[in-house]
Amino acid sequence: MPVPVPRQRAVPAAECGPAQVSAVALTEEAPRDTAALGAALTVLLVHDDPSGALVPELRDSAGRPIRVRTARNLTEAGRLLTPDVHCILLDLALPAAGGADTEDGDELAVLRQVLELAPRHAVIALTASGDTERGAEAVRVGAQDYLFRDELDSRLLSRAIRYAVERKRSDTAERRLAEGRLRAQENRRLERGLLPTPLLEGAALRFAARYRPGRSRALLGGDFYDAVRTPDGTVHAMIGDVCGHGPDEAALGVELRIAWRALTLAGLCGDELLGTLQEVLEHERSDEEIFATLCTVDIASDGRRAGLCLAGHPAPLLIRPGATPVPRLLPFDNNGPALGLLPGARWPRTQVELGAEWSLMLYTDGLIEGRTSPGGPRLGQDGMLDMIHRQLSEGLRGEDLLRAAVSEVRHLNGDELTDDVAVVLLDRVA
Repeated sequence: MPVPVPRQRAVPAAECGPAQVSAVALTEEAPRDTAALGAALTVLLVHDDPSGALVPELRDSAGRPIRVRTARNLTEAGRLLTPDVHCILLDLALPAAGGADTEDGDELAVLRQVLELAPRHAVIALTASGDTERGAEAVRVGAQDYLFRDELDSRLLSRAIRYAVERKRSDTAERRLAEGRLRAQENRRLERGLLPTPLLEGAALRFAARYRPGRSRALLGGDFYDAVRTPDGTVHAMIGDVCGHGPDEAALGVELRIAWRALTLAGLCGDELLGTLQEVLEHERSDEEIFATLCTVDIASDGRRAGLCLAGHPAPLLIRPGATPVPRLLPFDNNGPALGLLPGARWPRTQVELGAEWSLMLYTDGLIEGRTSPGGPRLGQDGMLDMIHRQLSEGLRGEDLLRAAVSEVRHLNGDELTDDVAVVLLDRVA
């Protein structure tokens, strides 16, 4: 489906106001990877000796001097902790702000405050010679390494700083990867829950569906479908397509599907149903240029006839049994406009004779807009009819037929389809 060009939307004032710069804001930024760009490392020493004599002259692996800034307390550290700082050398003998270590008996209170102040920076704890237990506890709390204050030399400290920076970078990347995986799992669970479960108990019909979103690594796109059986025995089925195939379109498609099901179970049908769905779309869409196509069928309880409404959507395929079943398109002369295009639009309902045995295939235009070869013409409805005819002659039916159709369309296209694809098949066997 062609995607309309969205209007330029005004950015809310809260999103485009002047940035508020502060020491705290700076500490929340990730350290710049200046080492990878060829610049020297910068270290912030938090120690109560203003001379900085605790730290010998440092050089990185390329022999360049490592810059050292000195802060006598956490207040100064907050001012000096700019994004170009790669590592913090923290003397654990430094008192915590507000006397937290003496009040709570926490010997690592100053370390906890630094980790809260600079959660994305590497930290090396400096402790008294032989105080291995305290150093190990500092690493457990969150420091990347610990060193004995009285045994520092240039080579050891330079190596420890490089190790701490790389370990922090690795830990951060691993944490982000884990968070990304967790978000992806949650999204997949959510999207699975949003896919429909047809309500066809008691219907003498077989139902099959295939769904493939155009978005990479997604389970849900702008296409949507559903089927329900109402108490009078009528089976209602629909398939629709919101223009575009991003997450916003997927969300709108879910809203329209749920609204369709609720309205259908409430007794609405045909033009009245589509008119109400258009009102839902107009209230829920993010832009006035968003529209949706829709195809609905209501199959009588005897299964021999159906009502068809088209809102800018391709007509379904009807397949009747025979030695070589020949699919044909249902009438589409009364195709009304897509939902959301014309206020006050009407959608005529066409009566269709189905017969005693039949298969009805509803689909979105993602199935027919793929290419027949890389750079070649589009498959189109005629190409789809020929493809389905051939697959039927090979004995494919039901889920196998839909799986083969979607697979062949992707193969002909020469690559993954860019649009969402949804196909629904209803079969009635006498």
